Amino acid sequence: MTFRSLCLAATAIGAVAAAPAFAQTADEDVIVVTAPDYVPLGSEEANKTGMPLIETPQSVSLISRDQIDLLDWNNLSQTVRYVAGVTGENYGPDMRVDWLTMRGFEPVQFLDGTRGSIGSIANTGLDLYGAEDVRILRGPSAALYGLTPPGGLVDIVSRRPREEFGGEIGVEVGNQDLWQINGDVTGALSDTVSARLTGLYREGGSQTRGVDTDRTYIAPALTWQASPRTTLTLLAYYQDDGIYGDGMGFFPSQGTLTPNPNGPIPVDANLGETSYNRFEREHYGVGYEFSHEFEGGITLTQNLKYTDLESIQRGIGGNGFVDADFDGTPDDYRTVSRYSFSFDEDVDTLSVDTRLAGTFTTGAIEHDLTGGLDWREYDYIGASAFSFAGIPTIDIYNPVYGHTIADLPTAPFDSTLQQQTGLYLVDQARLDNWIATLTVRHDWVKTEQRLAGIDHDDDDTSWTAGLAYRFDNGLVPYVSWASSFQPAAGSDRNGVAFDPTRGEQVEAGVKYQPDLGPDTRVLATAAVYRLVQDNVLTPDPQNAAGESFQVQTGEVEVSGFEVEFVGRFRERLSLNAALTWTDSEVTRSNGPDLGAELPVVPSFQASALADYTIQEGRLAGLGASLGARFMAESAGNLPSAFTPEVYTNPSVTLFDGSVHYDYADWRVAVSGSNLFDETYVARCYSAVNCFYGAPRTVRASVTRRF
Repeated sequence: MTFRSLCLAATAIGAVAAAPAFAQTADEDVIVVTAPDYVPLGSEEANKTGMPLIETPQSVSLISRDQIDLLDWNNLSQTVRYVAGVTGENYGPDMRVDWLTMRGFEPVQFLDGTRGSIGSIANTGLDLYGAEDVRILRGPSAALYGLTPPGGLVDIVSRRPREEFGGEIGVEVGNQDLWQINGDVTGALSDTVSARLTGLYREGGSQTRGVDTDRTYIAPALTWQASPRTTLTLLAYYQDDGIYGDGMGFFPSQGTLTPNPNGPIPVDANLGETSYNRFEREHYGVGYEFSHEFEGGITLTQNLKYTDLESIQRGIGGNGFVDADFDGTPDDYRTVSRYSFSFDEDVDTLSVDTRLAGTFTTGAIEHDLTGGLDWREYDYIGASAFSFAGIPTIDIYNPVYGHTIADLPTAPFDSTLQQQTGLYLVDQARLDNWIATLTVRHDWVKTEQRLAGIDHDDDDTSWTAGLAYRFDNGLVPYVSWASSFQPAAGSDRNGVAFDPTRGEQVEAGVKYQPDLGPDTRVLATAAVYRLVQDNVLTPDPQNAAGESFQVQTGEVEVSGFEVEFVGRFRERLSLNAALTWTDSEVTRSNGPDLGAELPVVPSFQASALADYTIQEGRLAGLGASLGARFMAESAGNLPSAFTPEVYTNPSVTLFDGSVHYDYADWRVAVSGSNLFDETYVARCYSAVNCFYGAPRTVRASVTRRF
């Protein structure tokens, strides 16, 4: 334990000891309120326009802070375990980032409605302790957010200052040598200024032997109520991550997906060099949200965010069993060849979104109108190196570490500057119980691929059109049609830059949130959709031997049915459930992937979780949860000229659970995932690239709220 760790722990213990305790009575009428906002209200905002969740003609899941706390989640991959239409932990537990697939595509991560410093992976691995909630928008969302994949996006909303004083401090320990200290405090500094400070420090290992990790996260925030109509909130965060010794999986398929004569490869196997492999990252963001209401009810809102992400990675990775005579059969099914790699990344993003919102009427129709202009500059620099030279092999069943490894000097492989300007207009029109929504947006995108010397401009119009009817009993059926677009990097054989890929979706669904009284809340949704992406890259049919040019004649189709339920009953019973049926296919291609299913898109998923808290007698405040998750088999890869075989990720059923006790302002909890320690392959996309899913994890925490 480091000196900094000791200081942090001592500070926390002192604060907890100094905090006053309040006795809980044994009155049977006392209700132990542990998660009042577990279920989102239909009136909550679904996106940056302020459109109510229940009226938004799109599948949206809002995961509240209460859900995150009660179920002890700390990353995006965990939050989607009981959400329809999304798969997480696609490469097993990755402490760097979150690997998600949403309706067949990798979603992009936003923070407070703005796109942050996304590098080679579509999210930043931001810790969820700083989140107020997580909003998952499934389906095309480009009409509001610009350049996004057709499957949807994830928006993390930061914790905001509150006028009432409150907060918490907690400690957590767990298997894999985990320990953590975390704290959050908010309150008024004056009649017009409120502040909040959120932070944590974490150390631990992983499922892989010889790995050490640490994380520091801090997020200050300040709100100034300049007048009854004017508010300015300053938001910032800083996160520092270190992961040392991790070989990151990359196991052979023999011994993970298929039998090996030497037996299964251990889940904790490490093909790296424990004293050499390392991943270090710093990222931070600063910005604000400004709001002013003019006379007449028109509101001006502006969000600004600057984010910076820098990471370095040095490591040794596995490259399959040694096959000295190249006959396709490993020499001994235990000796693995390895390679060395280096990777550096620097990403800077500045985003500004300014919008006006107001209401007006035309005859009997009432309009909620939002018009906005957003601008984003994205600057990415990436460098890497890769070599097999001089890297010793390793026995995967009896590894020996300690080899001296020299860093590979990196060379730039990408340097991109992209500027995006988007102009959008949203009209939500109401006539009696009918709600029609129309969103139109036009984007202008200028991209400089500095290493390739390619500059090109793209522009595109995106839209969403929806119609809903809101019954008095809380039932809201809807239909919608939406589009998306994303610029495609690279150029064809003639040096002409690729056009953006485009997606279109038709969706029909129903949302239901009845009024069941002040202590019962339910939100149920169901949707059926068909999604098509065209302009997809596919091999150029003119390719000669050794050529790898591409053309944009490919097409992908995804269709499915999703059902989701979340409920909270009398502060006793919480329920989460989700069902997903998905059919995905490459419908046009010049390659061997024609007709193939998309990777990590199981045809069927089902999950359910129940949490119950006792509210009477001396055991009031004691609760427990049990959840189950099933995922059908899925493709691990698209077939290609290099990997013609499709590897199948097997189906798996996993169980999660927790026990928690709330007494006065204290909370003690023990939570676990994969309770029966099921060994399973999360993904296998070639003979040398297989990854185990997360084994059993157990966490115990003590939290003092004030």
